[in-house]
Amino acid sequence: MSAGRPLIAVGGNPNVGKTTLFNVLTGSRARVGNYPGVTVEKRMGEAEVTGLGLVDVVDVPGTYSLVARTGEEQIALAALVGLAPERRPDVVVLCVDATQLVRGLYLVLQAQEFGLPLVVALTMNDEAGSAAPDPAVLERKLGCPVVAVVAPKRRGIPELWGAVARALERSESQAAAPVWRWQPGETTRAARDGVAEVLPPGWPASDAMALWALMSVEDGEDLSGISPELLNAVRLSPSEGVALDDEAVRGRYDWLDREIAPLVRAEPDRRLTERVDRVLIHPVAGLFAFLGIMFVIFQALFVGAQPAMDLISELFTGAEGLARRTLPAGLFADFIVGGLIKGVGAVVVFLPQILLLFFFLGLLEDTGYMARVAYLMDRIMRSMNLHGRAFVPLLSGFACAVPAIMATRTMERKRDRILTMMVVPLTTCSARLPVYSLLIAALFSTQTFLGLPVGGFLMVFMYLFGVVTALLAAAILSRVVRPLRARRLPFVIELPPYRLPRWRDVVITMLIKAQQFLSEAGRVIVVGSIILWALLSFPREPAQPSRNWDAVVAAAPTEEVKAQLTQARQAERVQQSYAGRIGHVIEPVLRPLGFDWKIGIGLIGAFAAREVFVATVGIIYGIGEDADETSVDLRDRLRAERKPDGSPVFTPLVGLTLMLFFALSCQCVSTLAVVRRETGGYRWPAFLFAYMTALAWIVGLAVYQGGRLLGFA
Repeated sequence: MSAGRPLIAVGGNPNVGKTTLFNVLTGSRARVGNYPGVTVEKRMGEAEVTGLGLVDVVDVPGTYSLVARTGEEQIALAALVGLAPERRPDVVVLCVDATQLVRGLYLVLQAQEFGLPLVVALTMNDEAGSAAPDPAVLERKLGCPVVAVVAPKRRGIPELWGAVARALERSESQAAAPVWRWQPGETTRAARDGVAEVLPPGWPASDAMALWALMSVEDGEDLSGISPELLNAVRLSPSEGVALDDEAVRGRYDWLDREIAPLVRAEPDRRLTERVDRVLIHPVAGLFAFLGIMFVIFQALFVGAQPAMDLISELFTGAEGLARRTLPAGLFADFIVGGLIKGVGAVVVFLPQILLLFFFLGLLEDTGYMARVAYLMDRIMRSMNLHGRAFVPLLSGFACAVPAIMATRTMERKRDRILTMMVVPLTTCSARLPVYSLLIAALFSTQTFLGLPVGGFLMVFMYLFGVVTALLAAAILSRVVRPLRARRLPFVIELPPYRLPRWRDVVITMLIKAQQFLSEAGRVIVVGSIILWALLSFPREPAQPSRNWDAVVAAAPTEEVKAQLTQARQAERVQQSYAGRIGHVIEPVLRPLGFDWKIGIGLIGAFAAREVFVATVGIIYGIGEDADETSVDLRDRLRAERKPDGSPVFTPLVGLTLMLFFALSCQCVSTLAVVRRETGGYRWPAFLFAYMTALAWIVGLAVYQGGRLLGFA
């Protein structure tokens, strides 16, 4: 923002075309959604206006009321009213849906109580048709300018800018006073006056601001900037037993019903939406329809993105080979290949899933179906203290936790987003499958259950285990962890009419989310991958090598023998690397789970990505870094590995314990990076890593030691 330019704030309820209007006014490509809570970030733009020059325009998060009980509602209040450090807008353009006139004007009445310089933009006039009210009549009722606009077709935009220009020309003292303003009762007025005396510095010293604090702060677990003095004043206010919300809401809606409702000429035609909703929000038919839609999305994320992910992997593998052939052998080449190229590849490989996920989420939001999903699933999710919208991220977690965590942005309340982030990594993502496949094939291939191979049952069990654990974790965390223990707010959601998706906006959103992932979370992932490469690669040569490897490799009689000796040399390097030393250090912690220091090295390597565990184990056991879950040599090597006492290292019990450990632990730097990005700090990713690691260790200990007590080897 420029300090010398006028500042125009565009606000309104969700789903009223607010962000579409913002895009038209500024030419910006901000998010356009058909779902409450999509616009939760501050978006700025500038516009060239005849007679005004350049003006700054801010897109305010959608809100139904200025009584804020969530962080996002407080952001909207701060942007509209000008709470420090936000600058007070010179003009506020409030969008009101012409098909939902009374509900939209409730926010206008609240804004007038704050003394904001208002211009009302009457949107959705094309949908309202003949039911749209007369702007001139509405303007006389409200005492502020009202302009009818159809933003996608750019109708009414010049008239809107004209009204904004006239509002800018008037000073606050010249601004027209509202025709009507709600007045509180005697008890509420006394409580308001007491709170007004302790409003924090930088807040407008007004009756409306004091009333906001009186009605919002008590339940404001997500609110920020609330001083102890203000909180105490609210607690001690003489409003005990007075239903402040009921008094204010009833008073404003009485006037709206009396003065505004008669201006609505007819109800908009919603027959098509109502017919579709008879199926899509039906408790039974709607659930089956939702599962079908989610199956398609899940298959697209899990299967449809795989060819593109494989292609990206092949391209980076080719880049690694080219770098090996081009660069002279040595530390620099190893860094470029093992650190930089692999680190960047670990970021880019997620792009197909992220693009597809946000493409489908954009379609669901713009058509209006996402609100139905939240309504439908909230009945199920509320038992675990999760929000109805948490179901889509949880389902997406089966493909990958990274895009799933990014999908939590569709939730309005910070507490709901963070709680969902804390449990999404417990679902069985595709990166765990190579580990499960290797262990099942190596240790359970000869076992049967009910006459069928036990491997299939184990794979289904691991998926169900992830789902059940995620739901139980949500129920427990929401009751034990203080920041996640916020009182569940009543579930209120608008079901907007079904609309055709705006394909351009869906694609733009998809690209913006991909760019955000690459530029923000991607940096952390690359740095983390380089650190893991360094731990596995240094020191360059063991302090006490078992033999003179240069001479031994040079004397190899055949290329096959030379390759085997090179793999053995690489295994010794890894075993004596810093990661290997860490593996020895943590071995006492892992031994009660049946793991040795070599498995510990594999767990450390798996932080780059869970599936890297297979390649790391392949290196440790001399099979080579190209080993994967289908490698017969690696399976045989695991079965043949022995402890000093001659007993096998890998038994079915150890394999089951290791799979459960992987199911519960947060072995993924990418997941931690994207949680850091979404929460804006290291507190929550540190908590996520700590609680999941502790949970994995405790469950692993119980399974392994319990299995031994029951006589399993």
